[in-house]
Amino acid sequence: MRVKLFVGNLPWRMTSEDLGNTFADHGEVVSARVVIDRDTQRSRGFGFVEMEVDNVEDVISATNGLEVAGRQLRVNESDEKPGFGAGAPRRGPRDDNRY
Repeated sequence: MRVKLFVGNLPWRMTSEDLGNTFADHGEVVSARVVIDRDTQRSRGFGFVEMEVDNVEDVISATNGLEVAGRQLRVNESDEKPGFGAGAPRRGPRDDNRY
């Protein structure tokens, strides 16, 4: 089954490739993405991994708390909702700036 995992407390220098490699022993990694701050171009310290796995609980128990570069990863199933974030459409015009 395909799952999307949230991975928090990432080392600041971890790349998306590093993140994918960290999870590769636990199933087929479809995609891995470290979230980057668009203003500073630095990691925000979390990311997402999409995987094909037989049992998501096994992957979470094997990787949650895993120490990478001195930091313990926080891993759980993503509850990322579509429609939120940078690409979300506005609900309507904002008229609060009128004089």
